Amino acid sequence: MTAPRRDDKLAQLAPERTLRRLELQVTRRLDGLLNGEHLGLLPGPGTELAEARLYQPGEDDVRHMDWAVTARTTTPHVRDLVADHELEAWALVDLTPSMDFGTAGMVKRELAVAALAAVGFLTVRLGDRVGAYLQHPGGLRRWPARTGKAALYALLHAVLDAPTDPGTGPPAAMSGTTATSGAPHGDLAAAITSLARGQTRRGLRVVISDFLPPPGADPLTGPDAQPAWESPLRRLAARHQVLAVEVIDPRELDLPDVGLVEMTDPETGAVQEIVLSRRTRERYARAAAAQRAGTRAALRRCGAHHLVLRTDRDWIADVARFAVRQRRAAGRAVSTAGVRP
Repeated sequence: MTAPRRDDKLAQLAPERTLRRLELQVTRRLDGLLNGEHLGLLPGPGTELAEARLYQPGEDDVRHMDWAVTARTTTPHVRDLVADHELEAWALVDLTPSMDFGTAGMVKRELAVAALAAVGFLTVRLGDRVGAYLQHPGGLRRWPARTGKAALYALLHAVLDAPTDPGTGPPAAMSGTTATSGAPHGDLAAAITSLARGQTRRGLRVVISDFLPPPGADPLTGPDAQPAWESPLRRLAARHQVLAVEVIDPRELDLPDVGLVEMTDPETGAVQEIVLSRRTRERYARAAAAQRAGTRAALRRCGAHHLVLRTDRDWIADVARFAVRQRRAAGRAVSTAGVRP
């Protein structure tokens, strides 16, 4: 009964039927954002049209003649073709204990699975490969890049089934993964560095995290603060197209007026009783807003696309709106038919 329950859970988090509709209505007009306008590895002339140029007798194939340009200029022109190449997309998924928090429709880990599924489905539809680095409580695991929906579903199940106990060691028994070094528990900066060093071929890189500081680290205090992960992420964005998916829960932004509560730190397990007075809640809201502003500013400085997903919102609609905004910002025409405002 375990497998059917897992499949049902995954179908709820990442409905392939809905993602297929999203693909037809939105991403078909958005190639170049999530999938990248990319070249790859396969030799040959390919099918991607490039620029027209003058026909060279004896050198060019007449089958590549561009008759429209030839008629307009009265000079023979041919249309060059760009080789068809595959994109290798890699995702870094934060699975530290803070991602198992949620007070709305789902916990943040489940929303991370949904985000990974969206990127994965939009990538494998072109025959490209998807791989992942999974940042577990006990260390960093690498899921090799594979093509096809079966491999993608296996990756999504691995994220859902990953251990959540902070005391758990590296999940060495996870099928299909291999351990990597250099990324201790909760260290997003080290995990990004491992991803950059381990995967050097240019492509799409997706970082899915709540971007909260690890235990013992100083929290961001405003837009000018520089988190530890900013420098490695900037280096990653200098070579790859980077999409940063920030996963948040509404209770991380403000606290309810419920008086005395017992709070547990998911990263360390420490428990503390706190009276949620009006002053405490206002200070917390200001600190949370400053942390988010610092994250937003740091990602902007890195040159990464920034997508915010919340556990209390329709994440598919948020992905669609984000993609449309990025398309418009790039100066490309886009139709919003089928996209909810």
